[in-house]
Amino acid sequence: METLKLEILTPNGLIFDGQAQSVTLPGEEGEFGVLPHHASITTLLSAGVIDFETENGTTESIVVNWGVVQVDETKVVVLVDGAVAIRGENESDVAKALEDAKKLIHDVSDSNVAIAAVSAKIESAAFRLV
Repeated sequence: METLKLEILTPNGLIFDGQAQSVTLPGEEGEFGVLPHHASITTLLSAGVIDFETENGTTESIVVNWGVVQVDETKVVVLVDGAVAIRGENESDVAKALEDAKKLIHDVSDSNVAIAAVSAKIESAAFRLV
């Protein structure tokens, strides 16, 4: 299956750098998906969850607060102010990541609806890991 390069960067460093089969992003105008050979765009991101399917078929989730994404036919580059990867070796690691993600979203969001939507999505993503 074809893949595209995915880079997710914060001011504190690289969160992810690898190949992905697909990427779903929380765009300012709504959630959108990217596959290899996608048309080139640059757009703003809202607080939400970036879901992507890795080269080996596993799905990963990263919560972001806000940023920008640049997409072309072979690469997706995400620059965000803050991000928390929902992953871990055990349940306590995943639980800590969930708490960090909720705090990240709560700090930037003034909408309880947005907080609830992101919280539900990240908890759903965490259950896939456990």
